[in-house]
Parts: sequence; structure tokens; C-alpha cells
Amino acid sequence: MPQNTHSIAYRDRLNCWAIARLLPNMQRIIVARFRSRSDAEGHLQRLRQLIPHASFIVVFDPPLKLEMPATEEKVAIRG
Repeated sequence: MPQNTHSIAYRDRLNCWAIARLLPNMQRIIVARFRSRSDAEGHLQRLRQLIPHASFIVVFDPPLKLEMPATEEKVAIRG
């Protein structure tokens, strides 16, 4: 069965909620992904207990849809 390499895998589309650790200079790093917001918030509470000096937030981070690359068209120039 042919596989579409330009679409996002079903498994990757499920985990849109993420916990991000806030870093200096407006940067962030995703530390975990979850299917539901409530799961993410539960894990966030535990992370804040384990690492109280770090800053974490829950974010909605859907995967970007990959688009098919544009095909090049050859145009004949008549002079």
C-alpha cells in the first residue's frame, strides 16, 4: 500500500497539548506531549512540585501540515 510521505502521521496528530519549559531569551523547549489538556495540566502540577525553580506552561501545539512542494513549470519564451 503506498504511503503518503507529505501527510502527518496519525499518531503525531493526537498529541497536540504540550508542556513547555520556559528558557531565557524568549525560548522554550517541549518536555512532554499529551492527548488532552487535563493530562497535561496534571503532569504540569507534578513537574512544578519536582522542579520548583523552573518555569513550565501548558501550550496547544498542533503539528504543522506539510504541503506538497510546488512543481516547476517550463515556459517556452518566444522571441
